[in-house]
Amino acid sequence: MPRLSEVIAELDALWPPERAEGWDAVGTVCGDPDAHVDRVLFAVDPVQAVADEALTLGAQLIVTHHPLYLRGTTTVAATTFKGRVVHGLISNGVALHVAHTNADTADPGVSDALAGALDLRVTGPLVPDPTDPKGHRGLGRICELDHPETLREFAARAAVRLPATAQGIRLAGDPDALVRTVAVSGGSGDSLFDAVRAAGVDAYLTADLRHHPASEAVQHSSLGLVDAAHWATEWPWCEQAAAQLDAISDRHGWGLRVHVSKRVTDPWTTHHSSGAPN
Repeated sequence: MPRLSEVIAELDALWPPERAEGWDAVGTVCGDPDAHVDRVLFAVDPVQAVADEALTLGAQLIVTHHPLYLRGTTTVAATTFKGRVVHGLISNGVALHVAHTNADTADPGVSDALAGALDLRVTGPLVPDPTDPKGHRGLGRICELDHPETLREFAARAAVRLPATAQGIRLAGDPDALVRTVAVSGGSGDSLFDAVRAAGVDAYLTADLRHHPASEAVQHSSLGLVDAAHWATEWPWCEQAAAQLDAISDRHGWGLRVHVSKRVTDPWTTHHSSGAPN
């Protein structure tokens, strides 16, 4: 069995922490570098349900996309829910490692996994990383469909291929407009509208679209918007990342057992359609 420090070194090679945004909080939250690891769980959110799942599996390492302490803290007291997570993990010898914006811009990264889940062909990053001479890294991805389909059909594709959530899929724009090219960005993506417009794509799939940016986007052009749940757009990365670690384990002969949490940790639990407008 490898030591935790050996596994973390490989994860940091996949998603170098120095490529995370300055405001981000990535890396190892807790864990003994000399402890041995034979089972790993990947998940989007470091919440109590995921920690409990790791204990049930007997995992010694959880890798999540979202940080536990994004904005810092002055306490890990077990009287807070995040403190309880930390206490439970340490008490049971489970490490927690985070790859967030450094996984967003990686090659392959979060948006590659999203494009793959939708069976889209990636042609390049939406916002290229200027430090990447190959031009593969960066935020979001520009993609092509194998065959044109309507915006309505593309939204239905997303509804079927992404994990089910209470929100489902929302769309803005002409449902009958033809879609040939798409920009995708896992997680909150309305800060990238300028890049999406510059790319000249027919549609943009992301999450957490707010009223004003979305309204302005559809007024600017005929761009179709497909808004999915934040968790659903990032969950495909867990499968991609798990496959990457599996390949590393095979190469080193570690024999790691790598799992992906299918627990829905999207915070929204129920959806009711409102009445038709007058």
